[in-house]
Amino acid sequence: MTVRTEITDGVALVTLDRPERHNAIDLDTAAELAATWRAFRFDDSVRAAVITGAGGRAFCTGIDRSADVPQPPSPYSLDDPLLTIGPKANDLWKPVIAAVDGMACGGACYLLGEAEFLIASENSTFFDPHTVYGMVSAYESILMAQRMPLGEIARLALMGTAERLSAPRAYEIGLVSELTAPGAAAEVALHRAAVVAAQPTEAVQGTVRALWAAKEATRAQALAHAPHLIALGNLPPERQAELFASRRRHRGR
Repeated sequence: MTVRTEITDGVALVTLDRPERHNAIDLDTAAELAATWRAFRFDDSVRAAVITGAGGRAFCTGIDRSADVPQPPSPYSLDDPLLTIGPKANDLWKPVIAAVDGMACGGACYLLGEAEFLIASENSTFFDPHTVYGMVSAYESILMAQRMPLGEIARLALMGTAERLSAPRAYEIGLVSELTAPGAAAEVALHRAAVVAAQPTEAVQGTVRALWAAKEATRAQALAHAPHLIALGNLPPERQAELFASRRRHRGR
């Protein structure tokens, strides 16, 4: 199992447990996350949740580059295993808090973008490497544009690995709601989740649904464009792999 779940006093702690891969998400992990959120819908012992990553070095670094995701030949279709890893994608309206310790990049935005709010340790960083590897940052940018000023997400997405958004700056622009000492994000998030879980769950879930309704129409229209933008703008997979390997060699020097 690469997703650990612990439930205490109405709060579920969901931990991505692949620290040796910076909690990158392979196909099994994606399936486990989706199953976890769906299970919470039927579990009355869960009234709030915290999502975090193991190891302290990374919250999540997106999809595991070793994952093989065959694509249909049609330019009108796109198979993205990360589309179903978030709580809202699985129709879960119990509140979820993201606790970030370390790096959060690329496909991590599928989780960050569907959390109610973010708590991060002061040494955490956010970045989006897509453009460096010849990939369109579509879903990631759309989801994060719902959480932060347009100019900030544009800078993050367009500058690729050259740009690191620090946790203090993320706090300044409203992406992060609270900063903690290094290693303390999950603990603080659990305390905040316990406060939420103590409220009547029907009222809490209705409030979550209302908050998301405020942006849902714009979000849905934007996400509908994403598959076509990716199909048009992504370099061929073999060229992406060359760029990825090249950057890794340069970093190793």
